[in-house]
Amino acid sequence: MSKKTKYGVAAVVLIALVAIVGVSAARSTGKGTLVRIEAVSSQDLVASVTASGQVSPRTKVDLSADITGRITRLAVKDGDFVKEGQFLLQIDPQQYEAQVQRAEAALANARASLAQARANQLQAQRNLERQQEIRKTNAALVSAQEIEQLQTQNEVNQALVKAAEENVKQNEASLKDARWQLSRSTIYAPMTGRVTRLNVEVGETAIMGTLNRDAATLMTIADMSILETKVKVDETDVSRISVGDSAVIQIDAFADTTFLGRVVEISNSSISRTSTAATDQAIDYEVTVRILNPPSDTRPDFSSTAKIVTDTRKQALSIPIIALTVRENEELTNEDKSAPAAAKAPAVQVGKKDVEGVFVVGEDNKVSFRPVRVGIAGEKYFEVLDGLKSGERIVAGTYQAIRELKDGQLVREQPPTPAATKAGGTP
Repeated sequence: MSKKTKYGVAAVVLIALVAIVGVSAARSTGKGTLVRIEAVSSQDLVASVTASGQVSPRTKVDLSADITGRITRLAVKDGDFVKEGQFLLQIDPQQYEAQVQRAEAALANARASLAQARANQLQAQRNLERQQEIRKTNAALVSAQEIEQLQTQNEVNQALVKAAEENVKQNEASLKDARWQLSRSTIYAPMTGRVTRLNVEVGETAIMGTLNRDAATLMTIADMSILETKVKVDETDVSRISVGDSAVIQIDAFADTTFLGRVVEISNSSISRTSTAATDQAIDYEVTVRILNPPSDTRPDFSSTAKIVTDTRKQALSIPIIALTVRENEELTNEDKSAPAAAKAPAVQVGKKDVEGVFVVGEDNKVSFRPVRVGIAGEKYFEVLDGLKSGERIVAGTYQAIRELKDGQLVREQPPTPAATKAGGTP
Protein backbone atom coordinates (compact mmCIF):
# COMPACT_ATOMS: atom_id res chain seq x y z
CA MET A 1 0.00 0.00 0.00
CA SER A 2 1.39 3.36 -1.01
CA LYS A 3 1.82 6.27 1.36
CA LYS A 4 -0.86 8.21 -0.45
CA THR A 5 -3.35 5.41 0.07
CA LYS A 6 -2.42 5.10 3.74
CA TYR A 7 -2.99 8.82 4.27
CA GLY A 8 -6.37 8.60 2.53
CA VAL A 9 -7.55 5.72 4.76
CA ALA A 10 -6.36 7.58 7.87
CA ALA A 11 -8.27 10.66 6.83
CA VAL A 12 -11.49 8.66 6.28
CA VAL A 13 -11.13 7.01 9.71
CA LEU A 14 -10.54 10.40 11.36
CA ILE A 15 -13.61 11.92 9.70
CA ALA A 16 -15.69 8.94 10.82
CA LEU A 17 -14.51 9.31 14.40
CA VAL A 18 -15.30 13.02 14.39
CA ALA A 19 -18.77 12.28 12.99
CA ILE A 20 -19.40 9.63 15.66
CA VAL A 21 -18.32 12.00 18.43
CA GLY A 22 -20.48 14.77 16.98
CA VAL A 23 -23.55 12.53 16.75
CA SER A 24 -22.96 11.32 20.30
CA ALA A 25 -22.60 14.89 21.56
CA ALA A 26 -25.70 15.92 19.68
CA ARG A 27 -27.64 13.05 21.21
CA SER A 28 -26.39 13.87 24.69
CA THR A 29 -27.31 17.52 24.34
CA GLY A 30 -30.79 16.56 23.17
CA LYS A 31 -31.52 14.75 26.45
CA GLY A 32 -33.38 16.38 29.33
CA THR A 33 -36.63 18.31 29.77
CA LEU A 34 -36.70 21.70 28.11
CA VAL A 35 -37.22 24.37 30.79
CA ARG A 36 -36.59 28.02 31.48
CA ILE A 37 -33.84 28.59 34.00
CA GLU A 38 -33.45 31.76 36.04
CA ALA A 39 -31.03 32.82 38.73
CA VAL A 40 -32.34 33.86 42.13
CA SER A 41 -31.87 37.62 42.39
CA SER A 42 -32.94 40.67 44.39
CA GLN A 43 -35.77 42.90 43.20
CA ASP A 44 -38.09 45.65 44.40
CA LEU A 45 -41.48 44.09 45.14
CA VAL A 46 -44.87 45.73 45.53
CA ALA A 47 -47.80 43.73 46.94
CA SER A 48 -51.19 45.09 45.99
CA VAL A 49 -54.93 44.40 45.88
CA THR A 50 -56.87 45.43 42.81
CA ALA A 51 -60.62 46.11 42.94
CA SER A 52 -63.15 48.01 40.89
CA GLY A 53 -65.86 50.46 41.84
CA GLN A 54 -67.35 53.85 41.02
CA VAL A 55 -66.34 57.44 41.62
CA SER A 56 -68.52 59.41 44.03
CA PRO A 57 -68.23 62.75 45.83
CA ARG A 58 -67.35 62.70 49.51
CA THR A 59 -70.30 64.98 50.33
CA LYS A 60 -73.59 65.09 48.48
CA VAL A 61 -77.21 65.95 49.30
CA ASP A 62 -80.34 64.47 47.76
CA LEU A 63 -83.00 67.16 47.94
CA SER A 64 -86.63 66.12 48.34
CA ALA A 65 -89.81 68.03 49.15
CA ASP A 66 -91.36 68.14 52.63
CA ILE A 67 -94.75 69.00 51.10
CA THR A 68 -96.69 67.95 48.02
CA GLY A 69 -97.45 70.42 45.26
CA ARG A 70 -96.90 71.52 41.69
CA ILE A 71 -93.52 73.05 40.81
CA THR A 72 -94.08 76.60 39.52
CA ARG A 73 -90.48 77.87 39.30
CA LEU A 74 -87.12 76.17 38.64
CA ALA A 75 -84.00 78.31 38.80
CA VAL A 76 -81.22 75.78 38.00
CA LYS A 77 -80.21 73.32 35.31
CA ASP A 78 -78.33 70.04 35.49
CA GLY A 79 -74.61 70.76 35.94
CA ASP A 80 -75.06 74.28 37.38
CA PHE A 81 -72.80 75.39 40.22
CA VAL A 82 -74.79 76.72 43.19
CA LYS A 83 -73.89 78.41 46.47
CA GLU A 84 -75.29 77.70 49.90
CA GLY A 85 -78.60 79.53 50.39
CA GLN A 86 -79.24 80.08 46.67
CA PHE A 87 -82.87 79.79 45.47
CA LEU A 88 -83.49 76.53 43.59
CA LEU A 89 -87.22 75.97 43.01
CA GLN A 90 -90.71 76.99 44.08
CA ILE A 91 -93.69 74.74 44.85
CA ASP A 92 -97.12 76.36 44.36
CA PRO A 93 -97.70 78.15 47.71
CA GLN A 94 -101.39 79.10 47.36
CA GLN A 95 -102.72 76.17 49.37
CA TYR A 96 -100.22 76.78 52.17
CA GLU A 97 -100.79 80.55 52.21
CA ALA A 98 -104.49 79.83 52.75
CA GLN A 99 -103.65 77.49 55.61
CA VAL A 100 -101.59 80.24 57.23
CA GLN A 101 -104.46 82.68 56.92
CA ARG A 102 -106.90 80.19 58.48
CA ALA A 103 -104.48 79.49 61.30
CA GLU A 104 -103.99 83.22 61.94
CA ALA A 105 -107.76 83.74 62.09
CA ALA A 106 -108.22 80.80 64.44
CA LEU A 107 -105.48 82.14 66.70
CA ALA A 108 -107.09 85.59 66.79
CA ASN A 109 -110.42 84.04 67.72
CA ALA A 110 -108.76 81.94 70.46
CA ARG A 111 -107.08 85.02 71.91
CA ALA A 112 -110.40 86.87 71.93
CA SER A 113 -112.03 83.96 73.76
CA LEU A 114 -109.20 84.00 76.27
CA ALA A 115 -109.69 87.71 76.91
CA GLN A 116 -113.42 87.16 77.45
CA ALA A 117 -112.79 84.24 79.79
CA ARG A 118 -110.35 86.28 81.82
CA ALA A 119 -112.88 89.13 82.10
CA ASN A 120 -115.60 86.74 83.27
CA GLN A 121 -113.25 85.20 85.80
CA LEU A 122 -112.26 88.64 87.10
CA GLN A 123 -115.92 89.60 87.48
CA ALA A 124 -116.71 86.39 89.33
CA GLN A 125 -113.72 86.92 91.63
CA ARG A 126 -114.88 90.46 92.50
CA ASN A 127 -118.47 89.34 93.17
CA LEU A 128 -117.21 86.67 95.54
CA GLU A 129 -114.92 89.06 97.42
CA ARG A 130 -117.71 91.69 97.71
CA GLN A 131 -120.23 89.23 99.14
CA GLN A 132 -117.65 87.83 101.55
CA GLU A 133 -117.02 91.37 102.93
CA ILE A 134 -120.76 91.98 103.38
CA ARG A 135 -121.17 88.67 105.22
CA LYS A 136 -118.33 89.58 107.54
CA THR A 137 -120.16 92.86 108.40
CA ASN A 138 -123.65 91.33 108.70
CA ALA A 139 -124.09 87.58 108.27
CA ALA A 140 -127.88 87.99 107.97
CA LEU A 141 -127.57 89.89 104.65
CA VAL A 142 -125.68 87.14 102.73
CA SER A 143 -126.29 83.47 103.28
CA ALA A 144 -123.64 80.76 103.24
CA GLN A 145 -125.36 79.19 100.23
CA GLU A 146 -124.86 82.36 98.18
CA ILE A 147 -121.18 82.41 99.09
CA GLU A 148 -120.81 78.78 97.95
CA GLN A 149 -122.51 79.54 94.63
CA LEU A 150 -120.19 82.49 94.00
CA GLN A 151 -117.13 80.35 94.83
CA THR A 152 -118.28 77.67 92.37
CA GLN A 153 -118.88 80.26 89.70
CA ASN A 154 -115.38 81.70 90.27
CA GLU A 155 -113.76 78.24 89.99
CA VAL A 156 -115.67 77.54 86.79
CA ASN A 157 -114.43 80.79 85.28
CA GLN A 158 -110.86 79.98 86.31
CA ALA A 159 -111.16 76.64 84.48
CA LEU A 160 -112.55 78.43 81.42
CA VAL A 161 -109.53 80.74 81.45
CA LYS A 162 -107.15 77.79 81.52
CA ALA A 163 -109.04 76.12 78.66
CA ALA A 164 -108.85 79.32 76.65
CA GLU A 165 -105.14 79.62 77.29
CA GLU A 166 -104.57 76.04 76.05
CA ASN A 167 -106.69 76.78 73.01
CA VAL A 168 -104.48 79.75 72.24
CA LYS A 169 -101.38 77.56 72.51
CA GLN A 170 -102.93 75.00 70.19
CA ASN A 171 -103.73 77.61 67.59
CA GLU A 172 -100.27 79.11 67.90
CA ALA A 173 -98.82 75.65 67.15
CA SER A 174 -101.17 75.29 64.17
CA LEU A 175 -100.06 78.65 62.84
CA LYS A 176 -96.42 77.71 63.32
CA ASP A 177 -96.95 74.45 61.39
CA ALA A 178 -98.78 76.27 58.60
CA ARG A 179 -96.01 78.82 58.28
CA TRP A 180 -93.41 76.01 58.27
CA GLN A 181 -95.25 74.24 55.45
CA LEU A 182 -95.43 77.52 53.55
CA SER A 183 -91.68 77.98 53.97
CA ARG A 184 -91.13 74.46 52.58
CA SER A 185 -92.67 75.58 49.30
CA THR A 186 -89.43 77.46 48.57
CA ILE A 187 -86.29 75.32 48.40
CA TYR A 188 -82.79 76.76 48.77
CA ALA A 189 -79.37 75.13 48.33
CA PRO A 190 -78.22 73.54 51.62
CA MET A 191 -74.56 73.54 50.53
CA THR A 192 -72.20 74.84 47.90
CA GLY A 193 -71.64 72.43 45.05
CA ARG A 194 -72.73 71.30 41.62
CA VAL A 195 -76.15 70.02 40.56
CA THR A 196 -75.19 66.51 39.49
CA ARG A 197 -78.74 65.26 38.98
CA LEU A 198 -82.02 67.06 38.23
CA ASN A 199 -85.14 64.92 38.19
CA VAL A 200 -87.96 67.47 37.80
CA GLU A 201 -89.27 70.14 35.45
CA VAL A 202 -91.64 73.06 35.86
CA GLY A 203 -95.22 71.79 36.04
CA GLU A 204 -94.40 68.43 37.61
CA THR A 205 -95.72 67.52 41.03
CA ALA A 206 -93.30 67.19 43.90
CA ILE A 207 -94.21 64.53 46.46
CA MET A 208 -93.15 64.23 50.06
CA GLY A 209 -89.84 62.46 50.56
CA THR A 210 -91.24 60.24 53.32
CA LEU A 211 -93.61 58.57 50.86
CA ASN A 212 -91.02 57.33 48.33
CA ARG A 213 -87.46 58.55 48.71
CA ASP A 214 -86.26 57.61 45.23
CA ALA A 215 -89.28 59.04 43.45
CA ALA A 216 -89.31 62.10 45.70
CA THR A 217 -85.71 63.16 45.02
CA LEU A 218 -85.86 66.49 43.18
CA MET A 219 -82.14 66.98 42.59
CA THR A 220 -78.69 66.10 43.91
CA ILE A 221 -76.04 68.63 44.87
CA ALA A 222 -72.49 67.35 45.31
CA ASP A 223 -69.19 68.82 46.43
CA MET A 224 -66.97 67.71 43.55
CA SER A 225 -63.78 69.05 45.14
CA ILE A 226 -63.29 65.85 47.21
CA LEU A 227 -63.85 62.67 45.24
CA GLU A 228 -63.64 59.04 46.31
CA THR A 229 -64.00 55.66 44.72
CA LYS A 230 -65.77 52.92 46.62
CA VAL A 231 -64.39 49.54 45.57
CA LYS A 232 -65.52 46.04 46.49
CA VAL A 233 -62.72 43.90 47.93
CA ASP A 234 -62.95 40.15 48.42
CA GLU A 235 -62.89 38.86 52.00
CA THR A 236 -59.58 37.07 51.34
CA ASP A 237 -57.86 40.38 50.54
CA VAL A 238 -59.52 42.94 52.83
CA SER A 239 -57.48 41.85 55.87
CA ARG A 240 -54.30 42.98 54.07
CA ILE A 241 -55.61 46.54 53.61
CA SER A 242 -55.26 49.27 56.23
CA VAL A 243 -56.52 52.83 56.47
CA GLY A 244 -53.81 55.08 55.06
CA ASP A 245 -52.56 52.65 52.40
CA SER A 246 -51.67 54.35 49.15
CA ALA A 247 -53.35 53.44 45.87
CA VAL A 248 -53.09 54.00 42.14
CA ILE A 249 -56.48 54.69 40.55
CA GLN A 250 -57.46 54.39 36.93
CA ILE A 251 -60.73 55.94 35.77
CA ASP A 252 -62.17 54.41 32.62
CA ALA A 253 -63.08 57.84 31.26
CA PHE A 254 -59.38 58.83 31.42
CA ALA A 255 -57.77 55.66 30.13
CA ASP A 256 -54.31 57.17 29.58
CA THR A 257 -53.96 58.70 33.05
CA THR A 258 -53.57 57.28 36.55
CA PHE A 259 -54.34 59.10 39.78
CA LEU A 260 -53.02 58.80 43.30
CA GLY A 261 -55.28 57.80 46.17
CA ARG A 262 -55.34 56.83 49.80
CA VAL A 263 -57.58 54.45 51.75
CA VAL A 264 -59.77 56.46 54.14
CA GLU A 265 -62.37 53.91 55.24
CA ILE A 266 -62.93 50.15 55.38
CA SER A 267 -66.46 48.94 56.04
CA ASN A 268 -67.05 46.69 59.03
CA SER A 269 -70.09 45.00 57.51
CA SER A 270 -69.91 42.93 54.36
CA ILE A 271 -71.64 43.33 51.04
CA SER A 272 -72.94 39.92 50.01
CA ARG A 273 -73.10 39.02 46.35
CA THR A 274 -74.48 35.69 45.18
CA SER A 275 -72.11 33.77 42.91
CA THR A 276 -73.06 31.68 39.88
CA ALA A 277 -73.20 28.51 41.95
CA ALA A 278 -76.49 28.09 43.78
CA THR A 279 -74.86 27.06 47.04
CA ASP A 280 -71.88 29.42 47.08
CA GLN A 281 -71.86 33.02 48.15
CA ALA A 282 -68.96 35.42 47.72
CA ILE A 283 -68.41 38.07 50.39
CA ASP A 284 -67.11 41.54 49.60
CA TYR A 285 -66.24 44.53 51.76
CA GLU A 286 -66.48 48.15 50.65
CA VAL A 287 -63.20 50.06 50.78
CA THR A 288 -63.26 53.82 50.27
CA VAL A 289 -60.25 55.34 48.51
CA ARG A 290 -59.93 59.13 48.30
CA ILE A 291 -58.58 60.46 44.99
CA LEU A 292 -55.83 62.95 45.78
CA ASN A 293 -55.56 64.62 42.37
CA PRO A 294 -58.94 64.23 40.62
CA PRO A 295 -59.43 65.87 37.21
CA SER A 296 -61.85 68.79 37.15
CA ASP A 297 -64.17 67.17 34.61
CA THR A 298 -64.77 64.01 36.63
CA ARG A 299 -68.42 63.08 37.04
CA PRO A 300 -70.15 60.91 39.63
CA ASP A 301 -70.48 57.18 38.95
CA PHE A 302 -67.49 57.00 36.61
CA SER A 303 -66.16 53.43 36.60
CA SER A 304 -62.76 53.10 38.25
CA THR A 305 -60.16 50.54 39.29
CA ALA A 306 -58.00 50.99 42.38
CA LYS A 307 -54.70 49.20 42.89
CA ILE A 308 -54.13 49.42 46.65
CA VAL A 309 -50.50 48.95 47.74
CA THR A 310 -50.47 46.75 50.85
CA ASP A 311 -46.72 46.17 51.28
CA THR A 312 -43.35 46.88 49.63
CA ARG A 313 -39.88 45.40 49.73
CA LYS A 314 -36.62 46.96 48.54
CA GLN A 315 -34.18 44.58 46.85
CA ALA A 316 -35.74 41.46 48.30
CA LEU A 317 -34.52 38.02 47.29
CA SER A 318 -37.12 36.92 44.75
CA ILE A 319 -38.27 34.02 42.60
CA PRO A 320 -40.84 33.98 39.78
CA ILE A 321 -44.34 33.17 40.97
CA ILE A 322 -44.59 30.42 38.38
CA ALA A 323 -41.51 28.71 39.83
CA LEU A 324 -43.19 27.93 43.15
CA THR A 325 -44.81 24.49 43.18
CA VAL A 326 -46.11 21.93 45.66
CA ARG A 327 -44.83 18.44 46.36
CA GLU A 328 -45.58 15.76 48.94
CA ASN A 329 -43.25 15.28 51.90
CA GLU A 330 -42.47 11.72 50.83
CA GLU A 331 -40.75 13.07 47.74
CA LEU A 332 -38.26 14.96 49.91
CA THR A 333 -36.57 11.91 51.34
CA ASN A 334 -33.98 12.03 48.60
CA GLU A 335 -33.33 15.75 48.82
CA ASP A 336 -29.87 17.11 48.17
CA LYS A 337 -27.81 16.41 51.28
CA SER A 338 -25.09 18.81 50.13
CA ALA A 339 -27.41 21.80 50.24
CA PRO A 340 -26.19 24.47 52.65
CA ALA A 341 -27.82 24.67 56.06
CA ALA A 342 -29.32 28.05 55.26
CA ALA A 343 -31.10 26.48 52.31
CA LYS A 344 -32.72 23.78 54.44
CA ALA A 345 -35.38 26.06 55.83
CA PRO A 346 -38.55 24.81 57.52
CA ALA A 347 -41.05 23.76 54.87
CA VAL A 348 -44.23 25.71 54.42
CA GLN A 349 -47.10 23.34 55.10
CA VAL A 350 -49.83 23.61 52.46
CA GLY A 351 -51.73 20.47 53.39
CA LYS A 352 -51.06 17.61 55.74
CA LYS A 353 -48.35 16.20 53.45
CA ASP A 354 -47.59 19.04 51.04
CA VAL A 355 -44.83 21.63 51.05
CA GLU A 356 -44.06 24.57 48.80
CA GLY A 357 -40.74 24.80 47.04
CA VAL A 358 -38.79 25.17 43.82
CA PHE A 359 -36.62 22.96 41.64
CA VAL A 360 -32.94 23.95 41.94
CA VAL A 361 -30.74 23.20 38.92
CA GLY A 362 -27.38 21.63 39.80
CA GLU A 363 -24.10 21.87 37.91
CA ASP A 364 -24.90 18.60 36.16
CA ASN A 365 -28.24 20.05 34.97
CA LYS A 366 -30.15 17.75 37.27
CA VAL A 367 -32.89 19.25 39.43
CA SER A 368 -33.66 18.76 43.09
CA PHE A 369 -36.79 19.95 44.87
CA ARG A 370 -36.06 22.31 47.75
CA PRO A 371 -38.65 23.71 50.22
CA VAL A 372 -38.76 27.48 50.48
CA ARG A 373 -40.64 29.98 52.61
CA VAL A 374 -42.05 32.95 50.74
CA GLY A 375 -43.26 36.37 51.85
CA ILE A 376 -45.22 38.97 49.92
CA ALA A 377 -46.20 38.50 46.29
CA GLY A 378 -45.54 41.14 43.66
CA GLU A 379 -47.00 41.11 40.18
CA LYS A 380 -44.65 38.37 38.92
CA TYR A 381 -42.32 37.50 41.81
CA PHE A 382 -42.47 36.09 45.34
CA GLU A 383 -40.26 37.33 48.15
CA VAL A 384 -38.04 34.51 49.46
CA LEU A 385 -37.67 34.40 53.23
CA ASP A 386 -35.81 31.10 53.60
CA GLY A 387 -34.56 28.25 51.45
CA LEU A 388 -32.50 29.87 48.67
CA LYS A 389 -29.41 32.00 48.15
CA SER A 390 -28.77 34.69 45.62
CA GLY A 391 -27.36 33.37 42.36
CA GLU A 392 -28.72 29.84 42.63
CA ARG A 393 -30.36 28.62 39.44
CA ILE A 394 -33.97 27.46 39.57
CA VAL A 395 -36.52 26.20 37.08
CA ALA A 396 -38.72 29.19 36.18
CA GLY A 397 -40.99 27.63 33.56
CA THR A 398 -42.92 26.40 31.90
CA TYR A 399 -45.81 25.58 34.21
CA GLN A 400 -46.38 22.25 32.49
CA ALA A 401 -42.70 21.33 32.81
CA ILE A 402 -42.55 22.28 36.51
CA ARG A 403 -45.68 20.27 37.25
CA GLU A 404 -44.12 17.10 35.80
CA LEU A 405 -40.54 17.50 37.13
CA LYS A 406 -39.11 15.03 39.62
CA ASP A 407 -36.00 14.96 41.79
CA GLY A 408 -32.87 14.01 39.84
CA GLN A 409 -34.43 14.64 36.45
CA LEU A 410 -32.16 16.04 33.76
CA VAL A 411 -33.14 19.37 32.24
CA ARG A 412 -31.79 21.58 29.50
CA GLU A 413 -32.22 25.32 29.23
CA GLN A 414 -34.68 26.74 26.77
CA PRO A 415 -33.09 29.33 24.48
CA PRO A 416 -34.25 32.84 25.43
CA THR A 417 -36.84 34.26 23.03
CA PRO A 418 -38.91 37.45 23.09
CA ALA A 419 -41.97 35.35 23.85
CA ALA A 420 -40.22 33.62 26.74
CA THR A 421 -39.43 36.91 28.42
CA LYS A 422 -43.14 37.69 28.57
CA ALA A 423 -44.22 34.30 29.91
CA GLY A 424 -44.44 34.45 33.66
CA GLY A 425 -48.05 34.38 34.72
CA THR A 426 -49.44 32.86 37.87
CA PRO A 427 -50.30 29.18 37.42
